[in-house]
Amino acid sequence: MDFLTALGGATTGLLGTIVTFLFVLTVVVFVHELGHFLVGRWCGVGVTSFSIGFGPELVGFDDRRGTRWKISAIPLGGYVKFVGDQNGASVPDAATLARMNPAERAVSFHAQNVWKRIAIVAAGPIANFLLAIAVFAGSIYAVGRYEVAPRVSAVQPGSAAERAGFQAGDVVLSINGAAVTNFGDMQRTVSSSGGEPLTVVVDRGGVQKTLEAVPDTVQEKTPFGTHRLGRLGLQGPRDPADVKLVQYGLGDSLRFGVFETYYVVDRTFDYLGKLISGRESADQLSGPIGIARVSGQAAKVGGFGAVIGLIAVLSVSIGLINLFPVPLLDGGHLLFYGIEILRGRPLSERAQEIGFRIGLALVLMLMLFATWNDIIQIGASWNRGT
Repeated sequence: MDFLTALGGATTGLLGTIVTFLFVLTVVVFVHELGHFLVGRWCGVGVTSFSIGFGPELVGFDDRRGTRWKISAIPLGGYVKFVGDQNGASVPDAATLARMNPAERAVSFHAQNVWKRIAIVAAGPIANFLLAIAVFAGSIYAVGRYEVAPRVSAVQPGSAAERAGFQAGDVVLSINGAAVTNFGDMQRTVSSSGGEPLTVVVDRGGVQKTLEAVPDTVQEKTPFGTHRLGRLGLQGPRDPADVKLVQYGLGDSLRFGVFETYYVVDRTFDYLGKLISGRESADQLSGPIGIARVSGQAAKVGGFGAVIGLIAVLSVSIGLINLFPVPLLDGGHLLFYGIEILRGRPLSERAQEIGFRIGLALVLMLMLFATWNDIIQIGASWNRGT
């Protein structure tokens, strides 16, 4: 418990940010790679090394089955290297495979049937989703959740809500056909719907009214950066009777964990869709510097609980990104395996090599772009004096 307190308190200065960032990223990366490792071992594949970080080894040990467990110098990811891999991205090492005897080849990754390879590769992202579900479910199971009745206490003059005809005392029943039982859930829906029409059903003195509202899009500066959010201009209830702490059982907590994980995935795809259609800007993409900054701010603002929540969100994001069909990522491997199933044979080594090079270029360009965004955000914060 002393460690948790110390971590929650280490929130000021560069050291606190670095410590929190390394803690968050290490947990997420370890779980991701552990998924690959466990399913690989279950499928009978030999594991050469399990690394948190890239580059030169800082510290490590060999387990009884010959796997080298290590922490490496560059803490921006990790990898599991299976027998027959050229590197941590599971690029086949043709020369090494050719020198193997039948027993060695039998435990190599690339000698496994395509379904085993799919299971091993998919296990990493799946482990990330399971971690997020466990964190979300565990948090609400441990502390419960405050639920605030979706009752309107006031309408901001000149707001989208006033234009839509909302009145004080309205109780929101549904938005776009989805039932609303919590003011916080309503805020979440509105914040992700800037500029989009919403059909809102309210109870007004026992009579149901249907209102058409289009939330204004505003830029809101938070400790975690600038975000574009939808806003109606409604104030929540002020009566303490409208607020209650709800305790969740294990089953309901798990369902909540699944829902929260799905919500993060849904919001990510929504953002990407708007980005492609030109309705969103790419300046909200963050790289390692941005994640480190958010980690430090999460610890400073919300303590250890906020850091745990960040682990869940980041775990979903890393799991989802790894499923994108880009060679070098897990999704790229799954794409190759899908093609292998359709063709009845793997792609040629040359085709895979070209794919991995293209994937590496794409990943590096995305990292550079995201890091540039991080630098711009930091510069903007300094200009604001924050």
